[in-house]
Amino acid sequence: MKKWIPAILFSFIIITAQGQVSVRGLLCENRQNPLGVDAPAPRFNWELQSDRRNVSQTGYEIRVSLSAADLNKGRNLEWNSGKVLSAASVHVRYAGNSLEAGRNYYWQVRIWDELGKASAWSGQAFWQSGLMDQSNWRAKWIAEAGTDTLSGPSPLFRREFNSSKKVLSATLFITCHGLYEAFINGKKAGDGLLTPGFTSYNKRLQYQAYDVSGLLRPGKNVIGAMLGSGWYRSPLAWAGHKNIYGNSLALLAQLEIRYADGSTETVATDDQWKTAYGAILSSEIYNGETYDDRKVQTGWKVPGFNDLGWSSVRLKPYPFSNIIYTENELITKHEIFKPIKVFKTPAGDQVIDFGQNLVGWVQVTAHGKKGDEIRIYHAEVLDKAGNFYTANLRDAKQLDTYILNGEGEEHFEPHFTFQGFRYIKIEGYPGEIKPENFIATALYSNMPVTGTFTTSNALINQLQHNIQWGQKGNFLDVPTDCPQRDERLGWTGDAQAFSRTATFNMGVNEFFSKWLKDVSADQNPDGGVPFVVPNVLGPGDASSAGWADVATIIPWNMYLAYADTSILKQQYASMKGWVNYMRNHSEHNLWDTGFGFGDWLSYQSPTDNSRSANTDKHLIAQCFYAHSTQLLINTANLLGFRDDAAFYSELLEKIKRAFLDEYVTYGARMITNTQTAYVLALQFDMLPESLRRPAVGRLVENIKSYDDHLTTGFLGTPYLCGVLTRFGHADVAYRLLLQETYPSWLYPVKMGATTIWERWDGEKPDSTFEDPGMNSFNHYAYGAIGDFMYRDVAGLDTDPAFPGYKKIRIMPHPGGNFSFVQADLKTYYGLVSSHWKMNGSQFQLDVQIPPNTSASIYLPTTDASSVMENGKPTTGMQEVSLKENEGRYQQVERGSGKYQFTCNLK
Repeated sequence: MKKWIPAILFSFIIITAQGQVSVRGLLCENRQNPLGVDAPAPRFNWELQSDRRNVSQTGYEIRVSLSAADLNKGRNLEWNSGKVLSAASVHVRYAGNSLEAGRNYYWQVRIWDELGKASAWSGQAFWQSGLMDQSNWRAKWIAEAGTDTLSGPSPLFRREFNSSKKVLSATLFITCHGLYEAFINGKKAGDGLLTPGFTSYNKRLQYQAYDVSGLLRPGKNVIGAMLGSGWYRSPLAWAGHKNIYGNSLALLAQLEIRYADGSTETVATDDQWKTAYGAILSSEIYNGETYDDRKVQTGWKVPGFNDLGWSSVRLKPYPFSNIIYTENELITKHEIFKPIKVFKTPAGDQVIDFGQNLVGWVQVTAHGKKGDEIRIYHAEVLDKAGNFYTANLRDAKQLDTYILNGEGEEHFEPHFTFQGFRYIKIEGYPGEIKPENFIATALYSNMPVTGTFTTSNALINQLQHNIQWGQKGNFLDVPTDCPQRDERLGWTGDAQAFSRTATFNMGVNEFFSKWLKDVSADQNPDGGVPFVVPNVLGPGDASSAGWADVATIIPWNMYLAYADTSILKQQYASMKGWVNYMRNHSEHNLWDTGFGFGDWLSYQSPTDNSRSANTDKHLIAQCFYAHSTQLLINTANLLGFRDDAAFYSELLEKIKRAFLDEYVTYGARMITNTQTAYVLALQFDMLPESLRRPAVGRLVENIKSYDDHLTTGFLGTPYLCGVLTRFGHADVAYRLLLQETYPSWLYPVKMGATTIWERWDGEKPDSTFEDPGMNSFNHYAYGAIGDFMYRDVAGLDTDPAFPGYKKIRIMPHPGGNFSFVQADLKTYYGLVSSHWKMNGSQFQLDVQIPPNTSASIYLPTTDASSVMENGKPTTGMQEVSLKENEGRYQQVERGSGKYQFTCNLK
């Protein structure tokens, strides 16, 4: 017997090691090791990792220290939570000593699993507190010496200082009026671009924090910055809007140095700084940048530069009360595209095709004579003849100009602008245009990629690609409508329509949290919500149904996706203000006054106006009035505002009764017989149950009358396929999804689109274009079909009662021509997967459920005896009939782990 003991012991050790739970993926304020966090009680997230099933957390312990060494030894702690009996591993708040400004805090966590076993301590993570309070700003606002001018050159600022001690840490806190790039001894601080970002500047001006410890050197050092006009004073929108937030560029910077001997030093903007102009002659959001390499102030970023000819700065009495820390991800560089084709157009233009409609800029390498001028124009498409097409840019020039100094090989890229393009036209380039001298770089907010969706259908895969690239190109610090013409604004209707899809593709919790604060800041005193945020159009442009409802829809969608109640608390007053606006502008509980965009860009028949899908704007408004009221009720219940919940519940009943009386017949016919009218009424539960089935029938008949084509616009499209599936017509939803002719999602794909179009027929079948006054080829709103693809086709969703994927719902709807569908989503708990495939009538579903979560899994069959789990009969199964679509499924409940189910599809 003794000879078996070592083997048994070895096996036990292996099994124990495999079953251990570890902790990883530490986040603070939903980001990895963030800097400049002003939250007095930051929130922590972590993931559990284990290769066994049914793993859950029953307790946790967090400890925090100012020293990484002390943290490892568990001493001198700022906070030790002790063992907390809780399953929470997301949004757990710090509850330790008050935080000091500008300090690094190191933290780690361990957990107890469902067996009561403690994990090892996680690896360390950290966050750095920001300046915490405006009183900690020692810097002064400084401005260029010259006269304020919109079209003038970009100013440079510099200051030399000595640093003779050993540096322990150094942090640069910085913001500006305009845009900035900052440098320490010639090296750029951080990788952020177009900073400090786009906000309602007079109310909310972000500052950034950068760890520049490795950039300082013993002896002389230089801190420098150059500024551009950016959104602050560039012309925006139309009608001559410029200098919207001010006409003077200014800088505010504070370098905090902590030395090894415990002493500190502050180098801040003040009257000791010097300023001059450099190579950027002009730079604007729409019109691009002009850069003259002959005017470069060589060496201005490094010590020893002779700045005697530079001017003294002007001190400015600008406020500090609007300065806030940056909670969202900065814009950074991402994918690089090399030319796929260099050619001459029929019109004789030299053009490069990068193969992808993207947002960013082009890096150019050239070798020419002093004074040679290279002009780079940007466009999304070629016209029918194959010529460079820019009519749809309206007044946006999208032109970058580079003037050579003639001193060898020169490299150029913009600094304070961006373009939307696939093609560039090149003028004035010295010598042969070679592909290797041009590189396109994509720019977008550095949100983590979270979701993937792949199928057996190549066209659908390209549609998913287009949806993702529409999001990338339009999520540059704010959710813009389009990135190329003279607009690029935070249109609220586009953002709310796409917001749920956005949560699948990328981690947008912080992105939207930041932008929603600007929604609140720019909301009118009467509760009206602007068309665009930040509101550069003025207070009169506000409160269209489906646009202003961004105030309620996005906060609730973010809560569903991330279980983050802080966004609901943050936005509750805004949500309530918007609902009250509609209530105050209603008579007899009907909101039928004021301006409305309606179902924007719905189908318009080119030959028979009676076949155009024009939905009554007031019917739409009443539906969104009800929907926003319902979301406010949900939020009030969640946050414990019982009186509000009761008041608005009573109001909601009146809103729905008024809708029925005004817009619906006893036979469930809408006053406008359009797909959008039925979709909104069904999606927002405007109809009693007795009218829902007839209304669905009318919707299906309407779709058939258009030969299985959609006719919806911006407001109906996001819900169309989901409503059909909910009410038992997934087959019709699939026919719409897979339709390849206009109007449909796949028509642009078949026409070669690499992003989502603004119009269903932006390019017509004969290769001519729609009205150039409004015809963007990168406009993500119709990409909202991605929500249906993830949640219904793949079946991957969160249980609304347990949001943020704490409880997962996996209910695939096999159909269409798909032989397989695969969806994966990185949640705060880990990876969730739903992969299904068909083999004849046999259905296979592979799922992955992360630790500390559970899932309800629905198998689409009535043949319970055919259901197998990993090749064995399934246990704990029950047959369920879903209320409205009358579909029958076999439901199983499972904890974390990987599972494979098979069944006969019936």
